[in-house]
Amino acid sequence: MAFSRNVFINCPFDKEYQDILKPILFTLKYLGFTPRIANERFDSGEVRLDKIEELLMESQFSIHDLSRIKAKYLGEYFRLNMPFELGLDLGCKKYHENKFRKKKFLILESEKYAVQKGLSDLSFGDCKCHNNDPETTVTIIRNWFVEVGFVVDDPPSKIWDHFNYFYSNLFIKKKKEGFSKKEIEELPILEFLDAINYYLNTL
Repeated sequence: MAFSRNVFINCPFDKEYQDILKPILFTLKYLGFTPRIANERFDSGEVRLDKIEELLMESQFSIHDLSRIKAKYLGEYFRLNMPFELGLDLGCKKYHENKFRKKKFLILESEKYAVQKGLSDLSFGDCKCHNNDPETTVTIIRNWFVEVGFVVDDPPSKIWDHFNYFYSNLFIKKKKEGFSKKEIEELPILEFLDAINYYLNTL
């Protein structure tokens, strides 16, 4: 897979975030990019940090969603994995030579200025706020690629419409195959990406 078309995704993997992650994956594929994400493969014998380093070093573009930087409930720990992986990625760009200097980052947050409050060293960074809204996330990602130099003819609304049509038809197809609602919602990433590929190839 080409470095220049790979997009490393650093995000939460909880059930609530699936409504954001699925449109992200679809939008990237729709725009002709290859999502690279930690749960694209599972091997209990593989060291997770080694896998993360491999994925980010194979990707010119990265989407880092720091939505879980703030705990929601009293006594809940906020999550450090996402800021840690962002730091690894920034270090890869800063301390390597050649192609890694071309790396581009999109930092997402669910609450405006939350990242700057919790990670003040990034006060220089321009984070994009999706407000936990999937359609807004599609718009942000599509526009980001335009901002970094790509030509994207289709408006965000068209990509969003395609996602909804794709996902509703995926549900119908999988239900006919005997899948439960829960099983469809929890499809493995690779199976979900294969379904996206199949849909896009029919356009």
